[in-house]
Amino acid sequence: MPRLVLVVDDDPVQRRLVEAAISKAGYRPVCVEGGEAALAALEGPRGGAVAVVVLDLMMPGIDGLEVLSRMRARGIGTPVIVQTARGSIDTAVQAMRAGAFDFVVKPASPERLQAAVAKAMKVEAMGAARRGGKGGSEGARLAFGDLVTASPAMERVVRLARKAASSSIPILIEGESGVGKEVIARAIQGLGERRDKPFVTVNCGAIPHNLVESILFGHEKGSFTGATDRHVGKFVEANGGTLFLDEVGDLPPDVQVKLLRAVQEGEVDPVGARATVKVDIRLISATHRDLLQRVKDGLFREDLYYRLNVFPIHVPPLRERRDDIATLVRHFIARAAPAQARGGVAGIAPGALAMLRAYDWPGNIRQLENAVFRAVVLAEGDMLTEEEFPQIRAQVEGIDLDEPDRDGGAEDAADGAEPGLAPVAAARMAAADAPGILRALDERGDVRALAEVEGEMIRLAIEHYNGQMSEVARRLGIGRSTLYRKLKEMGIDPERQRVERLAS
Repeated sequence: MPRLVLVVDDDPVQRRLVEAAISKAGYRPVCVEGGEAALAALEGPRGGAVAVVVLDLMMPGIDGLEVLSRMRARGIGTPVIVQTARGSIDTAVQAMRAGAFDFVVKPASPERLQAAVAKAMKVEAMGAARRGGKGGSEGARLAFGDLVTASPAMERVVRLARKAASSSIPILIEGESGVGKEVIARAIQGLGERRDKPFVTVNCGAIPHNLVESILFGHEKGSFTGATDRHVGKFVEANGGTLFLDEVGDLPPDVQVKLLRAVQEGEVDPVGARATVKVDIRLISATHRDLLQRVKDGLFREDLYYRLNVFPIHVPPLRERRDDIATLVRHFIARAAPAQARGGVAGIAPGALAMLRAYDWPGNIRQLENAVFRAVVLAEGDMLTEEEFPQIRAQVEGIDLDEPDRDGGAEDAADGAEPGLAPVAAARMAAADAPGILRALDERGDVRALAEVEGEMIRLAIEHYNGQMSEVARRLGIGRSTLYRKLKEMGIDPERQRVERLAS
C-alpha cells in the first residue's frame, strides 16, 4: 500500500503540482488547504499513517511555522519538508529551528521534491524500526553506569542522584527540555530499594487540563460524561513503586491542591469515588520551568513547591557541558548504526564534530540524538560529515550571517589581511616572559578565577588573529554567537582593543 504524504498549501495550483509529483513517485498524497486542517489530519484516525508532510510556510491563519511549533509541542515527529516562495536564509533557518526536515523553494522541480520526500521517507521508516525494536525495553531498569557522560559538570549531578537513591524523600529534577531528566530519574529508581517495582511516568504538560485529575487520581464509571469505565489513575498504578511527574510546573492550580494532599497524606481521591485510596509511592518530579518564579507569580502553590523540592537536582544544558558531545555522538552512532540495513557508519569526521560542538543545542540531548540518528540514516559513506547535518549547518551559518559584521569586512580584504600572528602578539611570544602570557597563579600564588583566564584568552586570541572574529571563534572552538555573548558579558570591545593595539 502506498505511503501517505500530507500536502498542506492554501494555493490550489501549487497543491495540484505537488500532488502530481508525489503520485508520480509512487506515494499517496492527501491534500489540505491550511494549518488547522493539517493539524486535524495529523491527530485524526489516519494521522499515524502519514509518513511525510509537505508544508507551505506562508499561509493565512495558522502558518507553516506555527504548524511546526504545534507539532513539536504535541509530540508529532513526522518529518516535514517546508516550501516557500521566499528563499532567504532567514526563512530557512527559522524552519530548521522549528524542526523541519528539509527546505525547498517554490516552484520546486518534481525531481527535487521527490528526492526530499524519498529521504524523509527513509528517515521515517528507520525511526519506526528503531521505535519498534525497543519493544518492552522502554521501561527497562537503568543504572548510573548507563549514563553517557564525560563532563565534570555532570559529576555533581550523578553524585547527588546516587545519594538520593538511598532514600525515599521527594526529588525535584530541574533542567531544560531534552537534558535527560527522565534518564536521571530511572537511574535513581534503578539503584533504590524500589528497583523491582513499577516506574510510572506522566507528562503533566501533555495532558488536557480537563483530564489531568482523572489521569493522575483515577475516576469511577459514570463520574462524568465519557467515563464509560473505571480508571485507577497513575498514583494507584505506581503503588509500591516510583511515580515520575514530568513538567510538574504545568499542573493547573486545582490539581495542585489534590497533589499536595496525595504527597502529604499518601492518599488520593478518585473522581466520583466515595472514599480515598491509600498509596505508597516514591515521587520524583521534573520541570524545565523556574518553579520558584512561578510561586512568586502566583502560578504554583508555595506549600506544594516545598513539598516537592526536598532534594533538588539541577541538570545542566548540553551547551554547558560540551565535553559530553563527542561521547554522546559516538554512543548514538553505535545505537543507530545497527538499525541500518548496511550498517556502514563507523564514526564522525573532525570537522563535523567541531560543528556540533560549536552549536548551542537548544533541544539538548534529545535534539542531538535525533540529529545523529538522521545523519546515520542518510550517510553515504562510513564517516558522518557536515553534509549529513544540513539543519545544524544552516543554523550555524545563519547565526554567522545574522551577527553584526565586526570582522572588518571589505577593509580587511583590501588590506590583504590573513589570519596570522599580529605584530604585538609576536613580540610577546618572543619575549622572555612568554610562558606567563596566561598565568595560572596570581601574585599571591593563588589559582586565578576561570572567568579571568577565559577573558584573557579571548583578548589574546583577538589580538593574535588581528580582530578577525570568525577565526577567533573557530580557534577557540566556540560559535560566533557564543563569542559575542562572552564579549558582552566580559565588557570586551574588540574595536577598542584594535585601536589601542595600533596606537601602541
